Amino acid sequence: MSTVSSTADDILACARTLIIAGGYNGFSYADIADVVGIRKPSIHHHFASKVDLVRTLVARYREEAQAGLSALERNVADPAEQLKSYVAYWEACIKDATAPFCVCALLASELPILPEEVALEVRAHFRSLASWLTSVMERGKRQGRLHLSSTARVEAEGFMATVHGAMLSARAYGDPKMFGTITRPLLERLSTRH
Repeated sequence: MSTVSSTADDILACARTLIIAGGYNGFSYADIADVVGIRKPSIHHHFASKVDLVRTLVARYREEAQAGLSALERNVADPAEQLKSYVAYWEACIKDATAPFCVCALLASELPILPEEVALEVRAHFRSLASWLTSVMERGKRQGRLHLSSTARVEAEGFMATVHGAMLSARAYGDPKMFGTITRPLLERLSTRH
């Protein structure tokens, strides 16, 4: 049983890397078979179609993100520090290239061409992240830890867009430091300690 889930996990990990490198249409089952060292029918055994594979990948990604945000909530009480920790996580991932891009942000740029099953999962990720960020913004304002220029929801959407845009800029410039260059002023603006 562990071999089956291990193979499926390997397929998902490979697909994630290939999507981050080239998008939804930037890979095929043949690419995965070459990287994982299995035959294409083995991939079809685990994921009947590319839609099933990517939908499962995004659903799992959403679960991992939710678990990460829950851990952040448990381990960091201060809303301003939660935002800093969230940004620091992505900054580290981009710097060491472990996860240089949010797979859902990348797929969101391809929404017009994505199968609806995948698009639904991507949209659900954005809603979930925006909801968490909104709650952090609300708590931070209530506690006097964050300075908001607009509603918590608008600030959350702007924060999310800035972080995703910073990922894109870091990639476009080929410079991981660009991420921090863009996100630091955002965190400073939100901080009540000006």
